[in-house]
Amino acid sequence: MEEWGHPPASDASCTVALVVGELAANAVRHGRVPGRAFGLRLFLDERAGLVRVEVADAASAKRLPASTPTAPPEGESGRGLLLVEALAVRWGSTPRHPVGKTVWAEVPTRTPTHL
Repeated sequence: MEEWGHPPASDASCTVALVVGELAANAVRHGRVPGRAFGLRLFLDERAGLVRVEVADAASAKRLPASTPTAPPEGESGRGLLLVEALAVRWGSTPRHPVGKTVWAEVPTRTPTHL
């Protein structure tokens, strides 16, 4: 992010770091298949003012993530995708060939002007 002009303490870098952390944690916890790792890619779309975060894992594309929390209110986990949904402009998942899925999120790099 710093190479793209967003210092580590900037809002954009912190937001991307949080989204990466949530998606990577989900890939490790729910998408892990023995003998296969997960992959992480970041893309900058300067014109749109977005960073696209992609986390690919080897778990079946039939097991797609949902943002609805399944944890009890007092639980310590199960709300990560709610954070992703709140911070990203949009997010979703796509099948990955030959195996797995990619969960992606598009995070704004600049503060909206309509606030």
